[in-house]
This record gives sequence, structure tokens and C-alpha cells, in this order.
Amino acid sequence: MKVSIKSVLKFIIFVGIGLIIFYVLFKNFEGSYLEECAKKGIPESECSLIDKIWQDFKSVKVIWLLVIIVLYMLSNVFRALRWNQMLEPLGYKPKVFNSIGALMIGYFTNMAFPRIGELIKTGTLSKYEDIPFEKVAGTVVVDRILDVIALLFVIGLSLLLSFGTFRDYFRENFVAPSNEKLYLLGGIALVGLIGIFILNLILQKKNFDNPVLKKFQTLWTGFKDGFGSLRKVKSLPLLVLYTVGIWLMYYLMTYLCFFSFEPVAHLGPVAGLIVFVFGTLGMVFPSPGGMGSYHLLISQGLIIYGINGADAFSFSNIVFFTINIFGNIIFGLFFFIALPFFNRK
Repeated sequence: MKVSIKSVLKFIIFVGIGLIIFYVLFKNFEGSYLEECAKKGIPESECSLIDKIWQDFKSVKVIWLLVIIVLYMLSNVFRALRWNQMLEPLGYKPKVFNSIGALMIGYFTNMAFPRIGELIKTGTLSKYEDIPFEKVAGTVVVDRILDVIALLFVIGLSLLLSFGTFRDYFRENFVAPSNEKLYLLGGIALVGLIGIFILNLILQKKNFDNPVLKKFQTLWTGFKDGFGSLRKVKSLPLLVLYTVGIWLMYYLMTYLCFFSFEPVAHLGPVAGLIVFVFGTLGMVFPSPGGMGSYHLLISQGLIIYGINGADAFSFSNIVFFTINIFGNIIFGLFFFIALPFFNRK
């Protein structure tokens, strides 16, 4: 019962934060939209941001949204293949269908309980492929590390292609951290690394009699095996290719979506890259599907390129609901129902 209450509280907190960000953002853009209407001589009674968003949704070119869903699922196929590649050195060859299904069920869970989806997808693949949970968990951590490296590369590329744009934006919106803060963060990171090193030495050399400590030692060993699978993959170039495929699909999902919505259809590939980076950073925030934070940063990325706030907000909603409703929810439910039948033997 305690776990259930804790999960409900997490859900309320994360959804609440996401809704607050979304509401504040909506009210901010609503105010600027009303000012725009007043300049054009349109009465306030005929100027509703909600009505505009609804009309914008009705005006989108659906074919491009279908392309985005295809690209999204293709990115998940690449991710599943990369996941299987990391599990193979541990002696396991999961079915691709099960790996994709575990991913989609995890994404579906994240819609309600942010970050819990990582545990759910780990448990799902562990269950249907009979792989120890801790070994799967180790590869999931490696998967996240690869994503961080890829994100840093994409940010570096966007800085290279549009340094002036980024510099002006961060000068206007952020204050550079002081040296004291940087030293503090570096110290925390160093202490954490030393702690992990010491913990590894203790768990590696000592045999525990206590069942709880013994279980923890087993989990740590399995986690290390899963984490170490990256060094043993049969083809590192193929792993890199899968990673490039995942992130290329993510980028195209943002850029090609420009063509579905007239106010942003003129933006080019570099603008697509910048907006994609902003949106990805918005997804890092642990709200359901990045609700609120994703809308905020996508809108900011578009405003940099001269798109007015109301149109930017509409576009963020178009992408958000397309991926989450037609991607995560529908396919998540499909695999939730399909996996038991696929693995019934």
C-alpha cells in the first residue's frame, strides 16, 4: 500500500508541475496574443488563444504527421536493435518484437509516472526473455549514457552551425554560473566517482553472509555485467550506426513537422536543429511526456527565429500531442496487449 501511495504522490507532483508550467506558458502567450489582436483592431471577445490552437490543429497537413509517427517508430526499432546488441555479449538474444514492446510500454508508463518507465521496460524485457533484471538494468544505463553523449554531440553541432544565435539567447535569458558553483559541482562529481570506486572494491572482494547484503552484491555484479556489455559488442560501428539512426530520426521528426504547419514551414534545416535541441532539453524534465517544459523550450526555440508566441505555442502542441497520443499511448497499449499473446508459449 505504501508503494501505491508513493506512486500516486509522484504522479500528482509531476503532473502538477507540468500543468503549472503549461498554464503559466499559456497565460503568457494568451496575453501577447490579445495584444496582437488589439493592434489589428480585433475585439477581445473574438480573440481566443484556445480557438486559435484548435484552428491551427485543423489546418495541419496530416501527411507530415503520419511521416513523423513512422520516423518515431523507426527510431524505436533502431533503439531496440541497439539494446539487443548490448545484451548479446551477456549471452542473450531477445526477440526484436519484445524489445520494441518493452520500450513502448516504458514510454507509455512515463506518460503517467515519469522515469518509472525505465524500470517497467527493464522488467518487461526481463520477464518475457527470462534475463536477470539487473543485467538488463545495466544495459539500460549504458543506453542512457549513449543518449547523453549523442545529445552533447548534437548540441555541439548546433553551436557550431549557429553559435551567434545561441550566444545571444543565453546572454538574454541566463546568468553564467559563478566559479564557486562550478567548483562545488565538480567536487560533488569527484566524491561520487570515488564513492562508486570504493563500493565496487568492497562488493568485489568481500563475501557477505547477510541475505540483504548478498542480494545487493548480486544486483551490483549483474549491473556491472550489463554496464560492461558495451565493451564486448560484436560490432562497434553498427552500434554507432544505430545511435546515429535514432538521433537522426528524432531530428527529422522536428524538422519535417515544420512542413505540416504554415507559420513555420519556411524555416530551414539549421533552425530545425536548434528547435530540436531545445525540445530535447525540455523532455529531460520529469513531467509526463515533457508536458509544459517541452512546450516552453520548443516555443523559445521558434521565437528565436521570429515566430510569434501564439504560433510557436500551437506548433509545440502539435508535435507534443502527435507523438504522445498517436505514438506513445496507442503503440504502448498495442504492445501491452500484444506481448502476452506473442509470448504465450
